[in-house]
Parts: sequence; structure tokens; C-alpha cells
Amino acid sequence: MSPGSVPLPSSPAPGREDEVRQSLRAVIDPELGDTIVDLGMVRAIGVTGGRVVVDVALTIAACPLRTQIEKDVRGRLEALDWVESVEIRIATMDAAERAAVMARARWKAREDAPETAIPATARVLAVASGKGGVGKSSVTVNLAVALAQRGLTVGVLDADIWGFSVPRLLGMEGEVEARKGKMVPLEKRVGAGMVRVLSMGFLADEEQAIMWRGLVLNRAVQQFLQDAHWGDLDYLLIDLPPGTGDVQMGLARLLPRTEMLVVTTPPLAAQKVAARAADMARKGYLRVAGVIENMSDFTCEHGTTYALFGTGGGARLAHGLGVPLIGSIPLHPDLAAAGDAGTPVAGGDGELASIFAELARMVAEEVAPLLETSSCSARLVERVEAAVASGDLEPG
Repeated sequence: MSPGSVPLPSSPAPGREDEVRQSLRAVIDPELGDTIVDLGMVRAIGVTGGRVVVDVALTIAACPLRTQIEKDVRGRLEALDWVESVEIRIATMDAAERAAVMARARWKAREDAPETAIPATARVLAVASGKGGVGKSSVTVNLAVALAQRGLTVGVLDADIWGFSVPRLLGMEGEVEARKGKMVPLEKRVGAGMVRVLSMGFLADEEQAIMWRGLVLNRAVQQFLQDAHWGDLDYLLIDLPPGTGDVQMGLARLLPRTEMLVVTTPPLAAQKVAARAADMARKGYLRVAGVIENMSDFTCEHGTTYALFGTGGGARLAHGLGVPLIGSIPLHPDLAAAGDAGTPVAGGDGELASIFAELARMVAEEVAPLLETSSCSARLVERVEAAVASGDLEPG
């Protein structure tokens, strides 16, 4: 149904329209790195009681981001306590609206998007947590392996410069070689796919303390992104350090198309801390793609299940953020043992392998599917990048 064919509901409570609009500022176009509100994609909002109708205009009719944007809009609005139903009416931008999007995109490309070695076609997923000890690195590694099992090429950037653990978890060792002055990631064949890794663990002794401060940390991550031969990638997973510090903020500037997966554990305290990581992402105009709950429960050898750390933290966090709960990973001794041995459980058989396989399916098919670069805003980004490189951009 096109906007205007049926009038929007009357809105006796303008304050609620403002609340809806503010909530929609958390919906990010991951390719343009900006909110759908600021990009002018939200044409109109109508509120009647608990019913909300939103008109959203996309750059082209067959935009491959349509399903993702609709899910994000619905998720954000249904997270509002007073909302009972949501109707999203999709339309296509006219020439003037597309020109306005291009004008905003080219300024963001000029100001905020340094050149990196990450291909434009790759989906970039940062795995984050508000605190340490939630198994974020283990989730990153096993998700990377599970995606590679699907025949994909997956990069893993270990941005936890102080607390690097990715090489050990993957059972990889060796020295990073240079080719034409740039680092070459180490590779590990996984099934029909490939995992490529860069980590401080390949550059420093495992027991050596890295005593760097903010600017140096950011420079290290920048070199991993810019001064490396990553080659063709389907996905780049970035294992972030805990918290909301320099590395996270620097990443938002270096790769504004990054999307975030938030890892939490069931306790309420962990959920609240993880919410800060999501808040940081959105303040940096990064899309929060979903939540992963780790250590969800423990099943003993007799088959009895215990919620050792409580229940529902992942679901509560996902609902509060208006994003999907992508998966829940049980507390299982095999996960830690496999990490110590450098043989990720996602590469084997059994319950844990099946859980990570489903997690990878959710990411690849629903949460962050690969996109055709010939359509939608990806095409606009390519034109912008070409114009920036040629120096042809003028204020518009």
C-alpha cells in the first residue's frame, strides 16, 4: 500500500509521535551509516492509541535492505511499552529524495569514512560486550567457523589488543608476513570455507603485557583495517575489547558500516552493562543487529538443567533494544575445553556445533545477509566513494 492511499491515523498525542521518531533514530542504514530519520527515509508517522503507522521510503523498489529495515523498525517500535500494533508502509523515493540522500552520504563519505582494505561487499559485524568474562571471544571464533562451514570466507580481526585470545581459540600460530608493505592475515581452511585472522597474538608473545594507551590502540586497529591484504571477504567479524572505550569509538569512525552483535549472560547486571555497549553503538550510528546470550543454562550428566546464572537476560536485552535474540548458548565444559585445545566446537559434531550452525544460519539468512552491490544504497555508496576518490564532490 503506498503512502497517501489511506490516510494516516489521527494523532491526539503529539508527544508519542516524537517518541516514535526518536526511537526510529536507532534504526541505521548499515551501508550509509546513518539513521533512517536523518536520511529522510521516514516520510510520516501516525499514532492512534496503541496503533502506530509509519511511512518509509526506500531508494529503489527492489531494495535488498527492505526486509532488514522493516524488521528493525518493527522491533524498535514494539519495544515501546504502549505500542499495541505497528503498520509499516513502504514506498520508493523520488528523484529529489534520492538526491538529498546522496548529498548527505557524500558528506559522510568525505568526513567520516577513511579508506580501508575491507571490501565494500563484506558485512562487518563487531562482537561486543559491556564487560569481560561473558565469552565474547569464544562466540566470535565459533561463529566465524560456523559461517565458514557454509562455504563463506570470513575475516576475524582480534581488536582486543590487550586481551587477545583468538589465535589460541582457533589453534593458529605463526608470524604475520608482509606483502608490498602490508600485513597478510593468517588463514585456516574450514570445510568449504576460509577463516582469515589478524591478531596481536601473532605479533607479540602470549604472556607479554601490551601496555598501550588509547591513541596507540586505535592506531593498531587502524593498521589491521587499512594496512592488510584481507582479499575478498563475505564477512568480517571484529572481536572488540570489553567496554565502551577508545577502540569502539575509533571503529565507528573507521568503518561506519559496522553492525554490532551484543553478547550477554543471563544475569540482570550483565544485561544492564551490555546495554551500554548497544547505546555506544547507536550513538556512533552503528546498527545493533542482534543479541547473543551465552552461558544460558547448564545440563548435568543426569540430564537435569540448571539456570546457574539466572534466566531471561538475553531476551530482556533484545526486547529492550528492539532487536532479535539470535541465539542462546548453554554453559558447557566442552566449549572451554575446545577453546584451550584450539579446536572450536563449531567445527565438530554434537549439540554445541548444531547451536552455532543455527546461529550462523540466522546471521547469514536473516540478521545480516550478504547483499548485491548493484542495487539499493550499496550502489549509492560506490558512486560516493568514486566521487570522493576523484575529488569531484561539491557541497550539495
